[in-house]
Amino acid sequence: MYGEPALPPDFTHLPYVNPDAPKGGAVISAEVGTFDSLNPYILKGTVPWQLTYLVTESLMGRTLDEPFTLYGLLAETVETAPDRSWVEFHLRPEARFSNGDPVTVEDVIWSYETLGTQGHPRYRTFWEKVESIEPVGERGIRITFNTQDRELAMLAGLRPILQKAQWEGVDFANADGLEIIPITSGPYVVESFEAGRYVVLRRDPDYWGADIPFRRGTMNLDEVRYEFFGDETAAFESFKIGETNIMRESNVARWQTQYDFPLAREGKIVLSEVPHQRPSGMTGLVMNTRDPLFEGLARARCAHPRLQFRVHQ
Repeated sequence: MYGEPALPPDFTHLPYVNPDAPKGGAVISAEVGTFDSLNPYILKGTVPWQLTYLVTESLMGRTLDEPFTLYGLLAETVETAPDRSWVEFHLRPEARFSNGDPVTVEDVIWSYETLGTQGHPRYRTFWEKVESIEPVGERGIRITFNTQDRELAMLAGLRPILQKAQWEGVDFANADGLEIIPITSGPYVVESFEAGRYVVLRRDPDYWGADIPFRRGTMNLDEVRYEFFGDETAAFESFKIGETNIMRESNVARWQTQYDFPLAREGKIVLSEVPHQRPSGMTGLVMNTRDPLFEGLARARCAHPRLQFRVHQ
């Protein structure tokens, strides 16, 4: 989006990745809530939020340390007009879906059109800004825009690519998300599930992109399992007894007072605080001072500019 990419055209792996990282193991996380679909591309149903990040791929991929730079994933090359009025991608010849079929230009064009017209509303805003999408040669796709927006060329590289053949004769928008699980090209596939209870993802041993620079050294776990619980208390108890083996804690009070349980004392659970420099927002209540109930707060704040209110949720 700005300047030049940090990595050269011949980079071999992402800078924060160990290209020789070992493969294996399993991660089991506790999720609060439920699900009734494994199709994250339509509005119908509730889907585990992590699913699309592990099973689906787009033409380009975003790294963790360059938010406005994309690198080739399904696409081998990308080209844009000087004014970014169009963008052109060329597919890698080795790109494959999990069933072994090649990812084709026809699959890409169908995915963009179908998601833009029948898919989840999150995809429609982009599609409304597309003037045309057409094949270029054997492996190329050119997307031309009807709106002047420099970011569209990047957004075009981040649409999920599905297999057209799977959906022939099927009502895409209203398909049962548990009966028809989308065929995708990502490193993981759905191995088993029980609606509302758990989902098990298995690393695809035949994953086509394991050695491309963007993927090398990543996606190393053999199994990713999500266990679903009705509330936070049950999810935390599952972690305390070892039924799940990873948990991201966002409750400061619980972090400070409730992690002195046997597995933690025995060192079988590692407690870590991971620093970051991202804006993290706040937890609190905002008073509508236009409401008569809170008018006094507004008057007090104006009369005493140093006066502050601390609100605990």
